[in-house]
Amino acid sequence: MTPIRSPQQLGRALRAARKQLGLTQPRLALAAGVGVRFIVDLEAGKPTLRLENVLRVIDALGGEIRLTGLPAGSTDDRSEDTVHGA
Repeated sequence: MTPIRSPQQLGRALRAARKQLGLTQPRLALAAGVGVRFIVDLEAGKPTLRLENVLRVIDALGGEIRLTGLPAGSTDDRSEDTVHGA
């Protein structure tokens, strides 16, 4: 597992994974449903990218995000933060 503590580290890790899989930036963009510019910015470590699209790229590369060092929480997708009402 690669520890990621900055957008630049994430970009380097995703670039390495893309290259290891033999994918070009345009092919990864197509697979993830994002633009090539997004892949370029992500690999460059741009800190203001949309998280939803970052997750799509990670998924397209066959990866997933795991959080460590945080208190254990529910593994259910539903949380108190998503409950709406009065």
